[in-house]
Amino acid sequence: VGPKILQYVVKVIAQAIQLLYTMLQMEQPAYILLQNPPGLPSIAVAWVACLVCRSKLIIDWHNYGYTIMSLSHGRNHPLVRIAKWYEKLFGRLSDYNLCVTNAMKEDLWVNCKIKAVTLYDRPASYFKETPLELQHQLYMKLAKDYEPFKAQHITESVSSNAERSAFTEMDKRNGRVVKTRGRPALLISSTSWTEDEDFSVLLKALEDYEQYINEGIKLPALVCVITGKGPLKEYYNGLIKKLHFRHIQICTPWLEAEDYPLLLGSADLGVCLHKSSSGLDLPMKVVDMFGCCLPVCAIYFE
Repeated sequence: VGPKILQYVVKVIAQAIQLLYTMLQMEQPAYILLQNPPGLPSIAVAWVACLVCRSKLIIDWHNYGYTIMSLSHGRNHPLVRIAKWYEKLFGRLSDYNLCVTNAMKEDLWVNCKIKAVTLYDRPASYFKETPLELQHQLYMKLAKDYEPFKAQHITESVSSNAERSAFTEMDKRNGRVVKTRGRPALLISSTSWTEDEDFSVLLKALEDYEQYINEGIKLPALVCVITGKGPLKEYYNGLIKKLHFRHIQICTPWLEAEDYPLLLGSADLGVCLHKSSSGLDLPMKVVDMFGCCLPVCAIYFE
């Protein structure tokens, strides 16, 4: 542990010198706006730069750096304790503070005596509810590669003039789109497939959902879409293949950038399995889902 701490201290000092030199080369600003985390050593460096330049320091709190550090080192590690002390000390020296949730605002005041103003993150303008016509186009596009989006159980009563997906139906004569009867519910979750998101929680919930239907509870069939790329994707795909559902279909596509907000705006429920280190920050994927007016189930968030 000793050599690692020494190496870390040397790295922080080198970064601080480099950052301070860079900031002092700038034209003197009236304000310096700093996003935290990362705050080590940037909060202290920005404070020193403000003293030299006679500027005001604004900290934009998105989370706590020491809680992120505790995920890999543990809460009682000396580095984590030092980082917590440092963050509280230099956080109080700022002139103004912004934060992303009211829960963080309250925590900053109760535990750090820092007054902050809540300024919510906003999704990009293209995260919004998807019109039914665009939903149909998206479903038909995805149906070419992913079975859950294809129309199921087409009967003779369906008009030959109808173009169908698993969720929608379009009359080719007039272009009118409607939702199909008995359509499945669409659940979506996005992930980078890393260890901080335990998708076994979602898979267990899907098993319970299947069991409820088998016991006679009236629930819709379900299509679960899990998007993204990452190191654990193949591992979880292996677990998914071992599941044998009658009422649930799971697919793990890699969506084109323009298709992701469209699918969010088409879904019935979003799931976020990101475990916040503090429980106070709001993951951007949740912000994006809210922009699409999508209700979200999330883990450990105040």
